[in-house]
Amino acid sequence: MNRQKKAMRNRILHEMDKLDEYVFTEKCKKIRNRLFATSLWQEAGTIGITLSIGREIETMAIITKAWTEAKRVAVPKCNPNSRTLSFYILQTFSQLDSGFYGLMEPNTSMTEAINKKSLDLLIVPGIVFNHQGYRIGYGGGYYDRFLSDYEGVTVSLLLESQLVGEIPVERHDQHVDWMITEKNIYQASEKSE
Repeated sequence: MNRQKKAMRNRILHEMDKLDEYVFTEKCKKIRNRLFATSLWQEAGTIGITLSIGREIETMAIITKAWTEAKRVAVPKCNPNSRTLSFYILQTFSQLDSGFYGLMEPNTSMTEAINKKSLDLLIVPGIVFNHQGYRIGYGGGYYDRFLSDYEGVTVSLLLESQLVGEIPVERHDQHVDWMITEKNIYQASEKSE
């Protein structure tokens, strides 16, 4: 990850860490409710989603809601050797283990792998975003690799404060289609050359 991206990521993470817990929780609720009201959510039968950590938009409630609506939920497992992601169908939180970097990941002996073509909607995490849908994550490039040939719909859930005017975009970076904040739903605009 280049120095400019790292500095932007650290600045946004610092700002998010200072946010009051109650305020953060309320913003997460607003973002969830916006997501649930979209046709993106309503039309998706199988949803790919990470298990949030720290100050990422909380996803456990989203997963639970998907189950109550009889949607299939697939969560990623990191493959550190190839720096890739594999998704597995999750039916209960008891099928999770602490995995790579302390992330909650599917126990592969208790879950079934799913092909990326089966994911109708992929909820992509990130820290900093621009209006073209490009994002800065944690720097491993796992999602950029996964998205390079993913043809389904992508959405990121973020605080309005995570959306910035410009971020450095590198050749390998992949964008998301939609961004949902506590205030708005944004469709990624075309990348300006």
